[in-house]
Formats: sequence, structure tokens, C-alpha cells
Amino acid sequence: MTDTERPEAPPKQPFELGTGPGRVLVWFYGVFTVAAASRSIVEMILDFDKAPLAYVLSAVAALVYGFITYSLVRGGEKARRAALVCCAAELAGVLVVGTWTLVEPSAFPDATVWSDFGMGYLFIPVILPVTGMIWLRRARTA
Repeated sequence: MTDTERPEAPPKQPFELGTGPGRVLVWFYGVFTVAAASRSIVEMILDFDKAPLAYVLSAVAALVYGFITYSLVRGGEKARRAALVCCAAELAGVLVVGTWTLVEPSAFPDATVWSDFGMGYLFIPVILPVTGMIWLRRARTA
């Protein structure tokens, strides 16, 4: 068999990010998108003057969660990389805001999604990006 006679390998199928354990991540990120967005919208409409920083940070969290959800559902290498960057940014946000709320509680008259490292949400906001990054790194090798 010569080089010109070798059969071509079938095209590699893209790894589906939202399958298997990824489906659980899609579910959690979807729920957190709705929860954070709903919370921030209601708080901004009713009490924006009370704690604008906290409410804006909750809205930012909702946007990050929504983008990660979209990326996981979309799939593909480009979406995987984008979701990985967003998960890292999310983790940084949770760690910064969580530390900030403990060091300077007066800066946050009301809680954010990421306050106290997500304690109001059973610490899922700090666990979710770590789990997401592990899944997304594993997806790269699949």
C-alpha cells in the first residue's frame, strides 16, 4: 500500500461538552443563571440605592453563568476554551468578592451571589467553577 492508497481517517467528532457529567454542569449553570439574574433584577428594581455594588456584582455573576451555560451547550473547541476562561474568571470573582465581604463587610450592605464564597448558595458558587474547569480540561483530551 502506497501513501496515496491509504484510506483517510474519518473526521474527528467534536467532544460534546454538555454530555455525561457536563450535563450536570449545564443544569447547575442554567439554574444559577436564572437565580442570579432574577435576584439582581428584582434587587435593582426595588432597592438599587441600598447596595448598588452587591446588585451589580450579582448581575455580573448572572452574565458569567449564562455565557458558561451557552458555551457548554454549544460545544466545540472554541466554546470549550471560552468556557474555561470564564470559569477561571468566575473563580477569581468568587474568591475576590468572598474575601472582600469577609474583610470589609460594610462595603456590602446586602449579599451578592458570591458573598462569603457563596455561603448563601451552599458554597456552590466556589465549587462550580472548579468542577467546570476540571471537566473542560478533561474534555480537551477526549
